[in-house]
Parts: sequence; C-alpha cells; structure tokens
Amino acid sequence: MKGVRHITVVAAGLLWLAASGPAFAQGGVEAAAAATRGTITDLAGSWANRLHEDWIERAPGPHIGDYSGLPINDEARAYADLYQVSMQNMPERQCILYTSQYIVMGPQNLRIEPEVDPISGAIVALHMTGTVDRAPHTVWMDGRPHPSRNAPHTAGGFSTGVWQGGMIVAQTTHLKAGLVWRNGVPHSDQATITEYYARHGDLLTITMILTDPIYYEEPFIRNATFELDSQTRVLPEPCEPQVEIPRAPGEVPHYLPGENPYLREFAETFNLPLEAVRGGAATTYPEYGKKLRATYKPPAKCTVYCCGGTGLTVPNTNNAACREGDAPPPEILR
Repeated sequence: MKGVRHITVVAAGLLWLAASGPAFAQGGVEAAAAATRGTITDLAGSWANRLHEDWIERAPGPHIGDYSGLPINDEARAYADLYQVSMQNMPERQCILYTSQYIVMGPQNLRIEPEVDPISGAIVALHMTGTVDRAPHTVWMDGRPHPSRNAPHTAGGFSTGVWQGGMIVAQTTHLKAGLVWRNGVPHSDQATITEYYARHGDLLTITMILTDPIYYEEPFIRNATFELDSQTRVLPEPCEPQVEIPRAPGEVPHYLPGENPYLREFAETFNLPLEAVRGGAATTYPEYGKKLRATYKPPAKCTVYCCGGTGLTVPNTNNAACREGDAPPPEILR
C-alpha cells in the first residue's frame, strides 16, 4: 500500500508540473497541430519569380521621382526626393538588407522550408530564404507571442502566422526602417505588415498590406505571384562589400532639398501631370485615373522600355514597337 501511495503521489506531482508549465510548452505545438489538422497546404519548395507584373519596378527598378500608386505622405515624399542611387555603392551601405516586405517588391526567387515538430507533426515555422540584399524571413506558426515593443527591430522583423482555410495569414512587427521602392521611397520602423500566402496548384500568391503611421496616408497593398520550379536555385549569396567607386573620406552621395534634377523626368517622359506621379492616397484610386484619361495625351514616340516593356531594342525587325522613336506599345500607356 505504501508503494502504491508513493506511485500515486509521484504521478500527481508530474501532472501538476505539466499543468503548471509555460503556456507555450503546454499548448503551443499541440494547439498548432489541432488548429491546422485538415487545413494545411504544402508551401515547401523553390518558387520562381516570373516578373509578369510590375516588371519595371521589380526588375530594372522604378524611375527616380516615380511614386505613382504609393499612398505616401509629404514626409515620405521629402525623404525620397533626397535619394541618390549611388549611395548604395558605398561599402558600408552595400550589405544593408531590404526588409521582409521586399518579398513582393523585388525580383528575387523564393524558397520556403517548413520546420516540423517531430512528435506532433505540426508546422512550427516557415523559413523563407533571403538573398544578397533581402533578409531571410521566418513565420512562426506555434502560437508564440510577439516580443516586447522594446525588443530590437531587424530587417526580417518578427512574424507569427495562422492557417485560415488552407491559407496562411501572418502578422509582422519589429521591422527596421527600410526602402519600399529602389528610388528612395521609405517605410519607418513603426511599420507593420499583414501577409497572405495562398497556393493554387503550382502558383503561390503572396499579398502584403503594409501599414505605416509615419510615412503612409493609407495601408499600402501589393502582391506577387510565384511559380513552383524545382530547377530554380535560391542561394544565400553572401554580401561582400567592395570599393566600387573611389570617393573622398566622408563623401556621401545625396541631394539637398530642391536640388534633385531628375524628379520631373518620369512625368515628362510619359507626358503625365507631375502631381500624378508624386503619390498620395488620392492618386491610387480608379476615380483619379478616370479623371486623367479625359485629357491625357500619350507621348508621340517611345524613348524608354520599348519592345512591349522588355527594355530592349531589337535591330532588323519589322516590329515597330521595338524601335526607339516609334509610338509606345499599349501596355506602357495603360
């Protein structure tokens, strides 16, 4: 009887320890397994960015002074107006990573590797590769809380996700300040992101809603679609800074307020009103485009991104859209 009582006491003690353990240990992975049972969509693999949408912004990069489609405020506009791309040639700036929002902004491919709990089979996290200038991105799926508001901010931020009908919805906080476009348009370190990961067959669409109380008048919505491709290589590509342009000590490429000579170039190239390319929430709505369409006159000839948007000119061809100086192709004018 004494042995039985001893076993009973020990068992009761173990149960008490299990019940009094941290909430994460008790309900984290197990809750994730229960919540995702029957709703998980496999997102693992190498995903190729085909650049079928927003090709100019994502591949060669947006024009200086082109803030069209961005709901930015005056502070963000003033910040971007000072930008000079040559500052990225400085050795101390070459390896500054774009923040995790650049998944849907940049040209890079993507690899997703799930971290699976070996006991429950629940997905603990989704690890997404970075590249030479984009930070790796991890979405935690085990129910852990976000860190304190005083925790360090990083280029990857801190993301937690949940499954909703086979789609992942993630919330990202603790981002460092960074660039949204490669023409100097910023987001602040107070920005947060809601991300949606939805797979349809061999296509993965990532939708991002960036909210920034410092630089944006309204949430900024952008998405990108990737195609599953086992032959797509996604390498870490470690950054190794080098002196590319010799400069005097202390010299930093920049423009002082009002001195950037290229801010009107995009508007003049495509014969657009300057206010239309300066951004702002009002310019992002269809009603604004309808108002412009009544008076808009396209440029008489193509001078940039001819050939239907490839950016190349093709010699000895009968395709008039591929010759600089001809009328611009329709897709440039949409």
